Amino acid sequence: MENVIILGSGCAGLTAAVYTARANLNPLVLEGTQPGGQLTTTSEIENFPGFPEGIDGYELTDRIRQQATRFGARFEHTSIESVDFSGEVKKLTTAEGKTFEAKTVIIATGARPRLLGIPGESELFGGKGVTTCATCDGAFYRNMEVAVVGGGDSAAEEALFLTRFASKVTLIHRRDELRASKIMAERVIGHEKVATAWNKIPVEVLADEQGFARAVKVKDTQTGELSEIEAKGVFIAIGHIPNSKPFAGAMDLDEQGYFKAIPGSQVRTTVSGVFVAGDCADHAYRQAITAAGMGCQAALECERFLMES
Repeated sequence: MENVIILGSGCAGLTAAVYTARANLNPLVLEGTQPGGQLTTTSEIENFPGFPEGIDGYELTDRIRQQATRFGARFEHTSIESVDFSGEVKKLTTAEGKTFEAKTVIIATGARPRLLGIPGESELFGGKGVTTCATCDGAFYRNMEVAVVGGGDSAAEEALFLTRFASKVTLIHRRDELRASKIMAERVIGHEKVATAWNKIPVEVLADEQGFARAVKVKDTQTGELSEIEAKGVFIAIGHIPNSKPFAGAMDLDEQGYFKAIPGSQVRTTVSGVFVAGDCADHAYRQAITAAGMGCQAALECERFLMES
């Protein structure tokens, strides 16, 4: 039986691995389907402390992984399908039917981008015009017209970032004003390269003869009128879905599926010996540094729990 099993290998999970390994808890990290987490899809991170020139997302997570490995953390490439947290021994079962047992568990499974679910989206995703990451793919659309779908801070940030490359950025939103913070909304609406398509819902991503995105077909929410917005790149920024499905029924989740911590703590849950960290529990900040901070907290709480048990 393991002292601690860490689920997820993004900034939260890897930081938890560093701290629990240094505490001689010999942690086992189950990496999940995307080792390194969402950060590995980010081409350059400029706001992580200690890297004044910026750092590639994959390189950052790989460095933290090496650090955790140096202290004795172990890694296994697998995902959890179901859990049994009803007893003192925590049981976790993979899709292949393998069961792990642990005294404590740190859940750092992250979140994934929410998609529109419209025709053309999946067909053109990944290199053909549809994406969820402006920092990853924005440079591919230099001097082209692009569209961003969404109305929150993430959509506003994506739109502003894309103005560095695109000739025009159309922000498509289903309402007539942005949900983004006031300062972000003002920056976007006031930018000379940004156009707004208010009260519009995307209904299809259209392809050209070569099979690449050429436009977004939208529906007016007030008149029902259909129209097309030219866009070689379509950036979806409508939120995230926490990776919490295997834990439904075993853990307290909010209405959006995010893990809930007990009052007064960011990482302790109502299940004794189970802790959470990172984007699967944080829908407010979703930054690499805040995920790492939560991973640290979860590890320290885990260590204290084991000492007191």
